[in-house]
Amino acid sequence: MTSAELENSTGSENETVDDGTARRVGSGAPLRAWQRRALTKYLTRRPRDFLAVATPGAGKTTFGLRVASELLADRTVERITVVAPTEHLKHQWAQAAARAGIALDSNFSNSTGSTSADFDGVVLTYAQVAAHPFKHRERTVAYRTLVILDEIHHGGDAKSWGDGIRDAFDEAERRLSLTGTPFRSDDSPIPFVTYEPEPGGAQRSKADHSYGYADALRDGVVRPVVFLAYSGQASWRTSAGEEFTARLGEPLSAEQTSRAWRTALDPHGDWIPAVLSAAHRRLMKLRDSGVPDAGGLVIATDQQHARDYAELLHSMTGKRPALVLSDDPKSSSRIAEFAASQDEWMVAVRMVSEGVDVPRLAVGVYATNASTPLYFAQAIGRFVRSRRPGETASVFLPSVPVLLDLASKLEAERDHVLGKPHRESEGLEDGLLADANKREDELGEDEKTFESLHADAELDQVIYDGSSFGTTTLVGSDEESDYLGLPGLLDAEQVRTLLQQRQADQVTRRSAAAKARPAGDEQAQAAPNAAERQTGENLHALRKELNTLVALHHHRTGKPHGQVHNELRTRLGGPPTAMATADQLRERIKALRTW
Repeated sequence: MTSAELENSTGSENETVDDGTARRVGSGAPLRAWQRRALTKYLTRRPRDFLAVATPGAGKTTFGLRVASELLADRTVERITVVAPTEHLKHQWAQAAARAGIALDSNFSNSTGSTSADFDGVVLTYAQVAAHPFKHRERTVAYRTLVILDEIHHGGDAKSWGDGIRDAFDEAERRLSLTGTPFRSDDSPIPFVTYEPEPGGAQRSKADHSYGYADALRDGVVRPVVFLAYSGQASWRTSAGEEFTARLGEPLSAEQTSRAWRTALDPHGDWIPAVLSAAHRRLMKLRDSGVPDAGGLVIATDQQHARDYAELLHSMTGKRPALVLSDDPKSSSRIAEFAASQDEWMVAVRMVSEGVDVPRLAVGVYATNASTPLYFAQAIGRFVRSRRPGETASVFLPSVPVLLDLASKLEAERDHVLGKPHRESEGLEDGLLADANKREDELGEDEKTFESLHADAELDQVIYDGSSFGTTTLVGSDEESDYLGLPGLLDAEQVRTLLQQRQADQVTRRSAAAKARPAGDEQAQAAPNAAERQTGENLHALRKELNTLVALHHHRTGKPHGQVHNELRTRLGGPPTAMATADQLRERIKALRTW
């Protein structure tokens, strides 16, 4: 097919196979510019292996299915095998293939080992292939097969996975590898990926076609992402009874950072309710200003945290969010139902970190302690898919250095490098991706050694396009509302212009307030700060007292902390603890002492 023919090709055609039946081979939806360029490159070279790297949300699935359609149509291949990371993605691939006129069996099982002749191929998981690689090798060599390896970097996750796909597919007629995040922080080579030597003896992965986030943002294929980073004071108690307090985001040891971070994410503290409340206000702003079906997603560390966050959102909004847990057999259907609904929030542990297509997601809360660049990029990829010009994405996250660095480098393109000397670890090993995605029901060693006591929240900064905007402001302040109230529909340049304007207004207001105080009157200058500090310290003490009483009640009754807080609010009314007034906190403390 020539480039001109490719530009005009958007229809579908029928192919008659050897048994006389007609197989519909659809070319699918019209292609984006990057997809046309990549397809032209592919059809011109017609290589056995091809690696396409495209930012999450750019349309890798559409590109892969178009390649499959072309190769089926010209009889280069007879069958298609797609390998995906998760069960949910298997079904998602099959649904997308059906829309392109390709019938793929996503229910194929190793035990059965065969499928109906009505199917053009199957969809498998990497784990499924690793379990019986030679069974899939037999299927691959029986027919001329195109193997599409979705998120191919998973081929390096475990030796069994890499060996499995090599054994199963090394004799495939064609292999198309797709990924949005080809980089890894280890030296596990990714099967069927070409590595080229570079100075110093290392080897760097080489893509046949790349399309990064910056390119996609320029083309309007993805949304601009605004990161709202929240800091605050966190306090915890060690197993030895020592209490520590540190500010989230300040230079700390790795242990202190980890504990401050986990304390902030504690659903029974004040940080996460405050951030969830801010995220909900942002979501409502989007819905009221041009994106009526905008959805929000909270990504939690483990299943118990996910349940607790869901309860917090329910208490704040009066609506139960969709709850997606990794071991729930209905998780795929829950995601599909949420995607097709107008519901506001979904809370999940796994399932949504990679490849899951919910285009209306526009607000995210990164409430997990996973810090691998791979996981972060995949998680943020859930919010960037663009449906129409002007839609933006807002992601709320803890103000910890590793996340701030990843947020500021969102547009950086990375490759997988083997044999890199002095490789930086800093807690960014890809093993953390597995930790973040697995079910966690037992306390880890670090959790056993300390108890979170309290964490408050402040909007620390706003990160966009690698730049930081704003200065620290209190939760619930007018300054925070200025950032939460950005219009719902903005292009990339308008986002930057408005953030610069918000920052300038913030600085101007603070300068004017300082100048309004009598010159040289130190007492007048100190008074407001002292009053603010006294109020803050008072609220902090009351919250700490209430949380201590809730913990004692939990030990006496076995009721979860969140349930106790909810019962107090049901009886006495008022907002979550993080937003309660001093009088409301005293009323709850008084009531709890009588229980």
